[in-house]
Amino acid sequence: MSVETIMSEAAPPPGGYYAHAVARGAVVMTAGQVGLDPVTGRVPEGVGDQTKQALANIAAVLAEAGLGLEDVLKTTCFLADLDDFPVFDAAYREVFGEHRPARSTVGVRLAPAYGVEIEAVAVRPE
Repeated sequence: MSVETIMSEAAPPPGGYYAHAVARGAVVMTAGQVGLDPVTGRVPEGVGDQTKQALANIAAVLAEAGLGLEDVLKTTCFLADLDDFPVFDAAYREVFGEHRPARSTVGVRLAPAYGVEIEAVAVRPE
């Protein structure tokens, strides 16, 4: 079984040599997405809006694979400032609603414009 490379015109272009996502069989793993709006090229001010945009970018990548956020089993979330966790968590909850993927959240050093980066693992329905 070969690895499928997934790229989406509706998500910001990768900032390096990597795919938006890769899949093997039913498993789809996304690269990290930040809050960069692919249409305007701008990054929202707050972590809440950046979280919503990052998840919109992930949704665009997953759509290219025929999936949606409801197919996400796990996310790994990176925050530039862990003090932003409550705002991040509220925005994340708003986007995912009743669907609760497993999640890890860690504090990291991100490029200065970004307060959050999110990656996801999704599974294609059988």
